[in-house]
Amino acid sequence: MQKLNFPDYTFRFKNSENKLAIFDGVRKKFVILTPEEWVRQHVVTYLLNDLMYPKSYLNVEKLLKINGLNKRYDVVVYNPDGSVFLLVECKAPSVAITQITFNQIARYNMAAKAQYMMVTNGINHYFCSMDYEQEKYIFLKELPAYKLHS
Repeated sequence: MQKLNFPDYTFRFKNSENKLAIFDGVRKKFVILTPEEWVRQHVVTYLLNDLMYPKSYLNVEKLLKINGLNKRYDVVVYNPDGSVFLLVECKAPSVAITQITFNQIARYNMAAKAQYMMVTNGINHYFCSMDYEQEKYIFLKELPAYKLHS
């Protein structure tokens, strides 16, 4: 798989029906290794190892209902109160991050109401916080590390 713009991480792999699978520690199972999954696993490891987000607050590839339609999000990090802290959209490294990608995560975020959003193809990462009063993104250099809110 392609080298991504993340630190080097160690992953578990296995062959499954003549396809390579990677272990997802959040979903607790092996999943087929696609280019997008390669990016998703790097994002999850980055959030857990580098930003210290608790694994119990992460959710990977779950269904989200938006205007009656079922959509799948890549990664969500919840706050302790159950509200959404971070919404992540992952693309394969060959997929350019465009305005269409931001529109997609913005639509998802209308239902999720996340405090932060991340869009990545593993090579380019974009982070933003949401200003709901002004209805705009505020681009950031990086995501905040996990802090226990008291």
